[in-house]
Amino acid sequence: MEVYLDNAATTRVSEKVAEIAEKVMREDYGNPSSKHLKGFEAEQYIKKTAETIAGTLKCQPKEIIFTSGGTESNNMALYGAALAMKRSGNRIISSCFEHASVYSPLISLKDFGFEADFAPVNEMGHVKLEKLLDMIDDNTIMVSVMYVNNEVGAVQDISEISKAVKAKKSDIIFHVDAIQAYGKYRINPKKEGIDLLSVSGHKIHAPKGSGFLYADEKVKLRPFIFGGGQQKNRRSGTENVPAVAGLGEAVKEAYEDFDAKIDHMYALKEHLLDRISEIPGTHVNAVLKYADDRQDENKGLIRKTAPHIVSISFDRIKAEVLLHALEEKGVYVSSGSACSSNHPGISSTLQAIGVKKELLDSTLRFSFSRYTTIDEIDYCIDVLKELVPFYSRFTRK
Repeated sequence: MEVYLDNAATTRVSEKVAEIAEKVMREDYGNPSSKHLKGFEAEQYIKKTAETIAGTLKCQPKEIIFTSGGTESNNMALYGAALAMKRSGNRIISSCFEHASVYSPLISLKDFGFEADFAPVNEMGHVKLEKLLDMIDDNTIMVSVMYVNNEVGAVQDISEISKAVKAKKSDIIFHVDAIQAYGKYRINPKKEGIDLLSVSGHKIHAPKGSGFLYADEKVKLRPFIFGGGQQKNRRSGTENVPAVAGLGEAVKEAYEDFDAKIDHMYALKEHLLDRISEIPGTHVNAVLKYADDRQDENKGLIRKTAPHIVSISFDRIKAEVLLHALEEKGVYVSSGSACSSNHPGISSTLQAIGVKKELLDSTLRFSFSRYTTIDEIDYCIDVLKELVPFYSRFTRK
C-alpha cells in the first residue's frame, strides 16, 4: 500500500488540471503576446485564470500577478515593495519562523540598506502581537507574517494582526505568505487588511512552476524581472500558459464544495490525533492534545489549526531514521519543510515554539489532501505502532 502524507511539500496534479495543461501545450500553444488568433487563444487562459482567482479573493483580476510559484511571489513582494518604498524607511518586521523564501530575502535586503527584525511566537505558533508592535518604529515600511506555518500548521489571526499593525502605523505594507493557506481558507485581502498575498500552485494540485502574487492596486512594486513588459510591466517574460491554465482549474476545484473538502481534512487530522495517542512517547506540536473527558472542546481547538498539517515528535528516534523506515513500508512523510531540506539543520520553527531540545531532530510532519483517506491514516498508524517501539529501543541520542 502506498500512502502519501507529504502534501504540504507538494500535491499530485488533479486529472482535469493535467488535461487542460496538456491541451494548452499541444493545441493552444500560442504566445499570449502575439496579435494573431493563436496568441488570443492563449491570452484567454490567462485572463480566465485571473478572473477565477480574483473571484476567490474578492479582488480585481488586474491585482493578480502570475509567478513561477511561492518563492518568487514572496521575493517579488518583499523586494518589490521594499525597493519601491526605500525613501519612506528601511525597516521590515516579520515573525521568527517564516519560510525560507521570506527569511532569506529579508536577510538579503540588508545588502541594500534595509533592516529586518523578527517577532517571537508562543508554543502554539502564534505571533506575540505586543512584541511585534513594539518593534514597529517610524522607519518601518512593511510587516510580513505567514498565514499558516508550513511545518506545524499554526494559523495566525491575520485580521487582528493587520488591524493592530496599521493602527500603530497606517502606511505600513502588510504582506502575507498564504502558500499553505490558500485553498484551505476563504481569504478576503481587502477585508483582512492584506496588501500583498503570496500563493503557490503546486500546494493545491496545480503544476509546479505556477503561482501568483495578489498586489493591491494601491501598492507600488518595483519589478526585478525586465524585458517585454508583460503583466503590465510588473513581471516581464512570456507567461507559462499551460501552468497558468492548470492553476485556474486547480483554484476552481479547490473552492468547489469547499466546506466538504475542509471537513474531510479535519476529520483525517482528528483521526490521526486520536490514534497517535495509542503510541507511547509521541508528542503533538502546536496542537492541544485530546483528553478523554474533553473531546468536544479539543476538537474545537483543533479547528483553529490548519486542516492538513500535523507535527509529531517521537521519543528516542531520529526523524530521518523513522522517515526512511516508513518509506520502506510505502508511507511518505517529511522531517520538516521540503524547501529547507537543502539546508539541513535543526528546525528554527520547532525551536521557536519551544519543542524540547531532545525532540528537535525527532519530529515528522504528516500532511493531507482531499485525496487522503481514513484507511491510509489507519495504515500509517499501524505501521508506526510496529516501528516506533522497535526503533526507540535501538536508537540513542
